Amino acid sequence: DVDAADLHLVLRPEPGREHDFSGRHQAVIDDATCTSCGRCAEVCRFAAVLGPTAAGYDIDTIACEGCGLCARVCPEEAISMEPVVNGAWMTSETRFGPLVHARLGIAEDNSGKLVTLVRNQAREVAAARGLPLVIVDGAPGIGCPVIASLTGADLVLAVTEPTVSGRHDLDRVLQVVRQFRLPFAVCVNKADLNREMASRIASEASAAGALSVATIDYDPSVTHAQVAGVDVVTYGGSGATQIGRLWDAVSDALAASSKGKVRDA
Repeated sequence: DVDAADLHLVLRPEPGREHDFSGRHQAVIDDATCTSCGRCAEVCRFAAVLGPTAAGYDIDTIACEGCGLCARVCPEEAISMEPVVNGAWMTSETRFGPLVHARLGIAEDNSGKLVTLVRNQAREVAAARGLPLVIVDGAPGIGCPVIASLTGADLVLAVTEPTVSGRHDLDRVLQVVRQFRLPFAVCVNKADLNREMASRIASEASAAGALSVATIDYDPSVTHAQVAGVDVVTYGGSGATQIGRLWDAVSDALAASSKGKVRDA
């Protein structure tokens, strides 16, 4: 999850080397060549071409989507598409092991390219250090970032909550997961807020082929851990115990998926 990444707030990584990320291009007008004909402004659907002014035309860097139409129609070839820095990615060290993470710049879109880059870098780090497992914190939804997160996964853990919208969102995610033919497990978070809905979600997940279905009850200690800036397991509480059981279930499901057979968890 690079759109609003916050895992580093809990893991407190040691600062590592930071790398710029460029995932798109942006229009740049050459004032010396531009004749201010206004053709670029006419065709831009995003209102990203500003002007005319005494200085001619300019590009709104926030509004520009990088489609390149303005550069294509410019009769003077005064517009070029230049790569821009959208964010940054880095490899850091935590007390739990290496962390490959990233952040997007303000108003920057996530096409999935940055997620793919982070995932591939994590695999390289794991291979170099002989680490057998990479855990990917996926973005919410079913868009390109999620698809980029799922690519090459051995197991998907889908986390939802016992609400109508949570059940609907889980169904959409599992449709994507099944399309990729990936084994999956399900966790119902805050299950005690609506036991009836939690039970319904668990039953539907099992019927859909989930290798494991786990539940975690609401625990105020989670909020207290966030305020303290530590992870829930270190802080302790009933939620930490249930998360430990969830990890055991995920480990069993991962082992089962790698062997091609289902085991109870």
